Amino acid sequence: MPLAICATPIGNLDDVTLRVLEELRSADRVLCEDTRRTRILLTRHGIHARLESYHRHNEAARTPRVIERLRAGERVALVSDAGLPGVNDPGARLIAAAVAAGVDVTVLPGASAVETALVASGLGADRYQFVGYLPRRENELRALAASLGAWTGTVVAFESPRRLAMSLRMLADVQPARRAAVCRELTKRFEEVVRGSLEELAARFAEATRGEITLVLGPIDVQPAERDDNAARAAVSDLVASGASRKTAAEVVSRLTGVPRNALYRDSL
Repeated sequence: MPLAICATPIGNLDDVTLRVLEELRSADRVLCEDTRRTRILLTRHGIHARLESYHRHNEAARTPRVIERLRAGERVALVSDAGLPGVNDPGARLIAAAVAAGVDVTVLPGASAVETALVASGLGADRYQFVGYLPRRENELRALAASLGAWTGTVVAFESPRRLAMSLRMLADVQPARRAAVCRELTKRFEEVVRGSLEELAARFAEATRGEITLVLGPIDVQPAERDDNAARAAVSDLVASGASRKTAAEVVSRLTGVPRNALYRDSL
């Protein structure tokens, strides 16, 4: 039997697919981070399944046994506390082991805090980078904040409500004007999406808050550098003088500067 990777709700217990519910009903065993949290979801939908804990602290020891059960024909479903297992949650180790063992893996998609926050932020999602949880150590967070300054696309991250204030301050130190959104308690009763510049959000969340946090940093509008046609022509001349053909020199300089190749070739004659 294949290993079934099942997405579960990120907050609202009704945000689960019919396909996932059927898989959980049919499974011989459901692996989950916290049996108590998963039991709440199953009870809500009238499902009685055999639950077994599978989390970061025991996955190394339990993975070989799970693979044996799958090879023996047992139907196993894997869930996390919220969202899709393997995406910043336990599961990647088991999935890799199943693939290596030749066990089929099927993914049953569903709710995702990343995509939900991207859409709710209103900041655009044509190109984005997901960085997982922000680092806990201050020096690592500063290094990440600096590196994100070079990423012009949208960035999505998870953060602890206790550390949100510090993280926003550090990000604002690097890019105070960058548009961002703090998405709190997505799909739940007290859902809140606060939008503004990083500087404004750092002031708004200066104290520790509560709830599950997804942070979205908007894309950066990068203006193209002003083109220096004279410098491009001079570069072509220098390359030709050093022995390069006019065609090659024009092509290389055109790629680097954006000046049309034909114009550079013609001006070099």
